[in-house]
Amino acid sequence: MRWILVAGGGTGGHVFPGLAVARALGTLADVDVVFAGSPRGLEARVVPEHGYALELLDVEPMKGGGPQRAIRGALVAAKAMQKATAIVRRLRPAAVLSVGGYAAGPAALACVSQRVPLAILEPNSTLGLANRLLAPFAKRAYVAWSETGRHFRGDKARLYGVPLRPGFEPRPYVPRPGPKRLLVLGGSQGARALNDVVPRAVARALETSARFSVVHQAGRDREASVREAYTKLGVGDVEVVPFLDDVAERMATADLILARAGAVTVAEISAIGRAAVFVPFPHAADDHQAKNALSLAELGGAVCIRQEAADESRLAAEIGGLLSDDARRSRMADAAREHGRPRAAEDVAKDLLALAGVSVRKPGDPPKRNGATNGSSARFAAAPARKEVS
Repeated sequence: MRWILVAGGGTGGHVFPGLAVARALGTLADVDVVFAGSPRGLEARVVPEHGYALELLDVEPMKGGGPQRAIRGALVAAKAMQKATAIVRRLRPAAVLSVGGYAAGPAALACVSQRVPLAILEPNSTLGLANRLLAPFAKRAYVAWSETGRHFRGDKARLYGVPLRPGFEPRPYVPRPGPKRLLVLGGSQGARALNDVVPRAVARALETSARFSVVHQAGRDREASVREAYTKLGVGDVEVVPFLDDVAERMATADLILARAGAVTVAEISAIGRAAVFVPFPHAADDHQAKNALSLAELGGAVCIRQEAADESRLAAEIGGLLSDDARRSRMADAAREHGRPRAAEDVAKDLLALAGVSVRKPGDPPKRNGATNGSSARFAAAPARKEVS
């Protein structure tokens, strides 16, 4: 059995594409996948829940805290590099995939030092710090935006898109008669800014446009206050939930989506093909959410509104205008779908297997393993994942 190492994590935008690739690897070939990440990141909880082994490295962010944080982060990373080297010597992986995040560097560099082929997965329209530092050592770069591929020389870059979980396939958009449907997404933790302003914007839009319904994902422990806000404003046809397990189906049945602009969210909307209004999280590293949103907006698939401009008046105008214009929403949905790449996970997995020198299983051959291992190869008490405060 051959091993593939997936290095990095921190947020869902790093972890979930890595899990999508891991699943595809196990479907295509007889390989086992092990993750290397931080006990502080989302991977500490999510990766073992999906049945994959997780090797923990004690790493810290190096950005956002001035010189002191950078120096401390570098020292901690140097210690993590020693542990990562021991892990690589034990596992002898056939290839390593960096999904970004501050946990990616030590594990990926340990592989490079032992001549393990390195591939980079960058879902955002701008390279994150870890992947930017690893770029000179990469044999492959799997990107979702053509402008990201320009950072890599020769034919290293592959424009495959963002690997997604099953269910996000193209769905033709045909406007239905009757009330339209607005879907509001603020991420798994919700978005405080959207939770505050969207109910007021919806109430104002309903004053000047035809009736429409709302599904609002508010985030865990935030749904009660959001539901109360809609009630006080007299908005009746609304469903407020902490989290959507069936987000693909909800996107497919929506006429318009209002959301943050994380790479996974943008990719999911594009894969299905729906009109969207993005309000990027303004404190995202390197302003990558705004760049994601603007990239799709330039293709005609979305509207991007900076948070400082996203007051109730502006949002009400966009919501009301778009829900009243079937032709415009249809054009936007088609433009988004043209950018979508629902087969990204399989495309990345196939190319990564070729880089690793692992053969794809022949059709009809039963898998020897399912690509996952039971539990974690590291015994630990997982620290709670950090929540985005927005």
